[in-house]
Amino acid sequence: MEPLSNEAHGGLAPAELRPAPPRRRRWIAFAVALLALVALFVVVRRASTPAAKKGPDPAAARAVPVSAATVARRDVPVALDGLGNVVAYRTVTVRSQVDGRLEQVFFKEGQTVKAGQVIAQIDPRPFQAQLHQAEGARARDAAQLASGKLDLERYKALVKDNLVPQQQVDQQAGTVGQLEGAVRVDDAAIETAKLNLDYSRIASPVDGVTGIRLVDPGNIVHAADPGGIVLVTQLDPVAVIFTLPQDFLPAVVEAMGQGALAVDVFARDGTTLLGTGKLELIDNQINQATSTIRLKAVFPNPRRVLWPNQFVNARLHLSVRKGALVVPASAIQRGPNGSFVFVVGADSTVSARPVEVASTANDVTVIGRGLEEGEKVVVDGQNLLRVGAKVAVREAGKLSSTP
Repeated sequence: MEPLSNEAHGGLAPAELRPAPPRRRRWIAFAVALLALVALFVVVRRASTPAAKKGPDPAAARAVPVSAATVARRDVPVALDGLGNVVAYRTVTVRSQVDGRLEQVFFKEGQTVKAGQVIAQIDPRPFQAQLHQAEGARARDAAQLASGKLDLERYKALVKDNLVPQQQVDQQAGTVGQLEGAVRVDDAAIETAKLNLDYSRIASPVDGVTGIRLVDPGNIVHAADPGGIVLVTQLDPVAVIFTLPQDFLPAVVEAMGQGALAVDVFARDGTTLLGTGKLELIDNQINQATSTIRLKAVFPNPRRVLWPNQFVNARLHLSVRKGALVVPASAIQRGPNGSFVFVVGADSTVSARPVEVASTANDVTVIGRGLEEGEKVVVDGQNLLRVGAKVAVREAGKLSSTP
């Protein structure tokens, strides 16, 4: 039996054997052409990119503006900085040394007074009366002593003729001795009365400045009163007590052996100089809790810029480092491998140079190793730099004369 022909199935051929319609063929040709254009664009772009990279990079060729300073040699003071506070050179609570009524006060609060200047008066009349009483008692006892001495001389003359017994002469000699003692007691009473009278005039024991008055006139004051009348503080000279780590003690002791050490004090901002004085002493013990030593320096203070309990920064000058290599402190950078600086080469490019920092004071850093005199180091603009970058250098200001 023969197979059925196409015509037997209705005259239709399979779909895969039928040719595509003309409209579909046009869409397929368009898609193929578009893909070809995209591929051509990618090839051209890739071919042109390496050629563009071979040209100069404008960003890389642009010089970075920086400030630079020259490494120099000079004498640098070696100093130690510590925190401290001002204390009065002398502080005296003026108290009454006798009991009585406070009659007058001769000072104004905050007034400058001199040593020996009378600043208050206690009612002197009771002490004057005691003085007069002691003087009267002495006059009485002195008269009795004079009469007793005359009687003694008479008895001594009569005993030679056996007109009076020797016992009477001895008794009279004892009486004279008692009267002499009474006169001496009277002299002491007079001195005590004069002293109490003098104490009724209260004087300042030191040069200084008076504080707030603690007792008003009219009150009864006593020698045992704890508060006193007024507090007088000596402000010129004035003292500053500051601390340093105990590790610096050997260096400070050695420097003190060479002579007096200068100390500068600055305000809390660390830059305003308030005064210059001399180190007076090192405390006789180390604070175990903080591992620090206390030092005391004395300063002239005629302008009263230093005031008790004022917080200050103290700088102790130990010695002078001769011919040290110095750079501005802003040149020092910190990295994972330690301190370094950007050095400007002859071709105006920079390189990173490791350095050893010996010390830093104010805006000056002493370099122990890593730089040579005359080299230029970047002090401003480091955040824009990389090794090998080209720079446009402008000179920075000169280093300050004192670190």
